[in-house]
Amino acid sequence: MARRKQGGFELIASAPWPVGIVLGIVAYVGVRYGISWYLSSSSNMFLAPIGEALNGGATTISAWALLGIFWAAAFASFIARRQRGRLLEMQTGLDSLRAMNWKQFEMLVGEAFRRQGYRIEETGLGGADGGVDLRLSKNGTITLVQCKQWRSQRVDVKVVREMYGLLAHHGADAVKMVAVGDFTPDARRFVQGKPIELIHGEALLVMIQGVQKTTSPSSHLPTKSNPASGVIPDCPSCGAPMVKRNNRRSHEAFWGCGKYPGCRGTRPA
Repeated sequence: MARRKQGGFELIASAPWPVGIVLGIVAYVGVRYGISWYLSSSSNMFLAPIGEALNGGATTISAWALLGIFWAAAFASFIARRQRGRLLEMQTGLDSLRAMNWKQFEMLVGEAFRRQGYRIEETGLGGADGGVDLRLSKNGTITLVQCKQWRSQRVDVKVVREMYGLLAHHGADAVKMVAVGDFTPDARRFVQGKPIELIHGEALLVMIQGVQKTTSPSSHLPTKSNPASGVIPDCPSCGAPMVKRNNRRSHEAFWGCGKYPGCRGTRPA
């Protein structure tokens, strides 16, 4: 999907809301007083009278109009941030993830990464699928994110390969692909040794639970005496939260590392 260009209002609304407040004040002062002062103080015999004439009237109206636009964008940013926060806090399991539409899913994923310290740029909210949906910035690195809210179909290697092809085109450092479901074995094999992270539904749920404010962090700590008690245990290899899976052959349940395939730690369920 082609990257949708943002207008001025959208660009401000996508920034943290205090940015819009500050920019509105700067724009008001600059237009209301700055332009007329600059022209009035000019030694040019034509510009000085223009500056005196602009001291009030049209500049006052323009200044208030700009202030209103910036503050409206700041208000939109504030409301959107609250909506994203509520959306994340409402998630209770895979069923709630599957119940969302594609736009809500992208907003949810973006908010989860934002709470991990990333700066988020939403690029895919203009369409239902394809391309780069989010750009993450953190510590000087750029990560491209594609969200797949496919409820039944697994993400295959072709989709992952296409996303990997966008890495150099966007000058990014890494790729994250986030799905409600899972990825095919071919897709998992393809990403080995590449800067691509595949985040399936259960791993996404663990990530969301880790940044939810209404959930006590202690609820994610392992219980060494009984990992099957309903508490999520930590991976014995890397310490990351684990997710419950089923063996495809024996259908027996077991705990697998949430960072799979980067870590293949397991423990009995």
